[in-house]
Amino acid sequence: MNVNGIKNVTAEYSATTVEAKASVTTATVKNSDAVVYEASKKPTKAEREALVAKLKADAEERVASLRSLVESMMTKQGVAIGQADDMWKFLASGDFTVDAETKAKAQEAISEDGYWGVKQTSQRIFEFAEALSGGDSETMEKMKDAFIKGFKEATKSWGKELPSISNDTYDAVMDKFDKWFEEN
Repeated sequence: MNVNGIKNVTAEYSATTVEAKASVTTATVKNSDAVVYEASKKPTKAEREALVAKLKADAEERVASLRSLVESMMTKQGVAIGQADDMWKFLASGDFTVDAETKAKAQEAISEDGYWGVKQTSQRIFEFAEALSGGDSETMEKMKDAFIKGFKEATKSWGKELPSISNDTYDAVMDKFDKWFEEN
């Protein structure tokens, strides 16, 4: 199953529609713009596909925003970025300074209620897996395995132990998977 993200899109969506137009985004996204999934009944295949499209578009937009923030910080310090892996290795090195505005934005983003905080990130990851699985236990097991593999790859890209927020998010996602399997 291939679930690669959509590249270079800005998503504009409401609760019922998804419209994507090609452009590179550098806009800052507010928490109120995030995709929210509220399960009240088992969604149809079309509803799951629409949710997956929304989650992909939202994730791409948010990653582009984060990358823009980091690139701006790096440019101010005279550091060029070549590839995404370079950005993560640069951040992992800790060999940089952060201005007050960038630090405040980052702290807000990873706060308890922030878009990149444990609560929201673990919920998005789990909802994405659940939507892709269609409620099928065997497929959900594959989603769990894919998450574990992805976390290991992220650790490898980082080049050392991930920050504690990453481990906390991993634990929260695993708890959601465990709860799902208990209930299903």
